[in-house]
Amino acid sequence: MDRFEEGIDEAPTHPLGTGLSWQKQESPDLNQFPNSASLRYRGNEAPEKNAVPRETLYQNWMDELLQDENKSIKDLYCPMKTKRELRKKQERMIAKKTGWQSWKEDRQRSFRKFKSETSETLQYMEVWRSTLQSIEGHFGTGIESYFSFLRFLVLMNFVTFLLVGGFIVLPSIIFNELPPTSINATTATTDSTTGNISVCLNYNPNEQGLVVYYTFIIDILMGTGFMEFTYMFYGYYKNTSVNLVGFFYNIPLAYLITTVIYFLLSLVWMVIRSVNGFKQSLVTEDAAMSNYTNKVFAGWDFCMKDPKILRQKQTSILYELKIDLEEDKMRRIHAERTMSQRAGIYILRIVLNLLIMCLIGAAFYCIYLSTTTSQSLLQDKEIKGNFIRELLVGYLPSIVITAANVILPIVFNIIITFEKHTLNWQIRLTLIRSVFLRLASLGMLLYSLWDNITCSGNIEDSSCKTCGYNSSLYKCWETRIGQEMYKLMIFDFLTVLVVILLVDFPRKLMVDHCSCKLIQLWGQQEFLVPQFVLDIIYGQTVCWIGIFFCPLLSLLNTIKYFIIFYMKKLTLFTNCRPAERAFRSSSANFFFLLVLLLGLALSWVPVLYSIFVIKPSAACGPFRGQQTIWETIPTVVKGFPQAADEFFVFIGSQAFVIPLFLASCILMFYLMALSSSYGKLVNMLKDQLQMERSRKMFLNQVK
Repeated sequence: MDRFEEGIDEAPTHPLGTGLSWQKQESPDLNQFPNSASLRYRGNEAPEKNAVPRETLYQNWMDELLQDENKSIKDLYCPMKTKRELRKKQERMIAKKTGWQSWKEDRQRSFRKFKSETSETLQYMEVWRSTLQSIEGHFGTGIESYFSFLRFLVLMNFVTFLLVGGFIVLPSIIFNELPPTSINATTATTDSTTGNISVCLNYNPNEQGLVVYYTFIIDILMGTGFMEFTYMFYGYYKNTSVNLVGFFYNIPLAYLITTVIYFLLSLVWMVIRSVNGFKQSLVTEDAAMSNYTNKVFAGWDFCMKDPKILRQKQTSILYELKIDLEEDKMRRIHAERTMSQRAGIYILRIVLNLLIMCLIGAAFYCIYLSTTTSQSLLQDKEIKGNFIRELLVGYLPSIVITAANVILPIVFNIIITFEKHTLNWQIRLTLIRSVFLRLASLGMLLYSLWDNITCSGNIEDSSCKTCGYNSSLYKCWETRIGQEMYKLMIFDFLTVLVVILLVDFPRKLMVDHCSCKLIQLWGQQEFLVPQFVLDIIYGQTVCWIGIFFCPLLSLLNTIKYFIIFYMKKLTLFTNCRPAERAFRSSSANFFFLLVLLLGLALSWVPVLYSIFVIKPSAACGPFRGQQTIWETIPTVVKGFPQAADEFFVFIGSQAFVIPLFLASCILMFYLMALSSSYGKLVNMLKDQLQMERSRKMFLNQVK
């Protein structure tokens, strides 16, 4: 207690060098003192006779700590001497107890100790734990959040691969090795009104006769040829069910249910992970309370230890303060503008936003045109005979999408400077536009593919009438979609490697060894967390869309992110420096997961559309011979016993769906009301904190 009352004379100085200091953390927390302790801090106006002796205050505080006998001593904020005294008193109180209560408390302490030791052991088993600590120590929590997010995606893709491999790929491999008598293949059903079904069953991607030497490389890079007859793509899986000594396994049913499971697992995993970030951002993101105070008193990152990074962090915080001052100045200028000036700014913003919409629309048209051109040129024999031309034509949609995602954000950064927003809003609008561009470009690619598959532009085609889809161009349309996602993933990975090896490293060498003023003005590469996170979210969205059509895409994505993790770590420590405008880890994690949820929602659209609307290919895949992929579920349910069949029919009927919808609406309105009440409570607590701050400032002035 003597150290607690020494004041702040011996406290260390603030890292910013501003002369700020704080009290030592070894003293007990004031919030843990009894209410009577506040009498000592009422200033000179409090009568001396009401003052509580120091020994009484200390004893009351010790008694309050001992109210919970099973509370862990190491979790208390007090000096080590106090913890020893508490431990002795706690042991004396426990020794007085006998019988069942003593045995019960011993078991509780043993379980708590086992839980603590297990938790500490699991921490050492975390993937890249030491690497993340090293990154956090050198560059702070903002950049560490990117690598932590990348590790989360690696783990999620690996779990998805275990699900797909365990329930789809491995059973298919095992059942294909069984004798033919144990496999009951389902033949394709035809309708007499559909015409000649043999047109739909003609599917043989392997070229006949002699082929050129580079065909093997083309097949690997584009997923064509022999790759289509591997477990990588949808078309190779059989519509079989196996019955072995009472064990019944249906491959189409497992394929569909596994898809639903890994989508739901990804959703639940992300929601649970984003809850903590949402709570923290809800409380802390209030500029009125923490605009300057949070940067001065809580803006320092004590995890950093590199002297260069420490100086960079000081510059970053000073830069943040300058930005805040500039924003306050812009707000004052905005408040002083006349009505005509504001109208002119709004008109300018409308014109610039129309320009941005035109640019995005032009990018979408280029994506649509490149997709349709690529699909048609790949059927040309002259293109197939040339390695370079075939590779360029096959990757044309990927090249156009990547070019749009690289060029347009640069244009957005230039245009945003003319809109006269505050600097925070400039960053937010640029990120929102970039996110929309990346996700919508994938949507445009899928629209282009489905426009050709469903014959919406040529409904009079004979193959469309016969097969229900454009079988003349897409013998196995599910595999073709899987190939497009496969190529997008490969091209995205190659783009990351090329940028790191051919841009970041040469730029570092030029900055270090060239004295040209222009190059020195260009400066060292910044590690831009938001931009890099959008890149990996784009790649994850591609994986989610393609995993139904290319089941092993999750394994490729796991390997891709594993390599990117080490490549980004290498370029971070070798080539990059932290961005001047730091990105806080708390707000960053929530923003990352929110965009990732948008990517997951986008990936559901094409998969659900394929399951419920489009007729599956008649010549390939586990759902051949069915009108829709979802038809597998009713077919399996009809084979159940009568009671189970009636139960599932009732679940799918209106008698169950309508009450469930009403109950969901009631629950949703209840949660909305609960959220509103919590929001009002948070605002009320913030107002109380502001009032308490004003009260303390007034009392200090009175003293």
